[in-house]
Amino acid sequence: MTFSKRVTAVVAVVIAVGTASAYAMTGGPLLLGPGTNTAQTTYEAYYDGHKDAYLVTDVSSKSQAKALHINYSAELAGVKNAPAQYFVKGRAVAGQLSVFGSKPGESDYNPLWEEFFVTWKAGVTPVLLVRDDQIKALAKKGKLTLRDGHIVLNAPILKVGK
Repeated sequence: MTFSKRVTAVVAVVIAVGTASAYAMTGGPLLLGPGTNTAQTTYEAYYDGHKDAYLVTDVSSKSQAKALHINYSAELAGVKNAPAQYFVKGRAVAGQLSVFGSKPGESDYNPLWEEFFVTWKAGVTPVLLVRDDQIKALAKKGKLTLRDGHIVLNAPILKVGK
């Protein structure tokens, strides 16, 4: 190969790499690798009266990670201002699910959740909790208690219900 052909080849490679890099940095497709369909457990939780489907992948609590058979991530414990996900502990009505404090499309949504534990106070008859505002109002009235678990859960919502 002549010198000029080598220079031309090198220039062509540099242009191709530069073009591909520029394309990727300006909104080109991400090269994620081959995709496969796998079976993953999804869960349901309430948000504003409807059920949303979500995955659970990582958590900042070692014991919870072990119990749920998911990844432990110490780094998640440093996340601040994540939206709330409320979990009822103790007495609850049939069909009670956890309750999200946000959903995809809202300005404060992200897949990381600060876990809050909800407990009904003695003498109060539990009702079905389906909205975060409902939980906060009942706490304000003294009917239930909210406790920040200081646990961050990575649980992206996959499907928003109607």
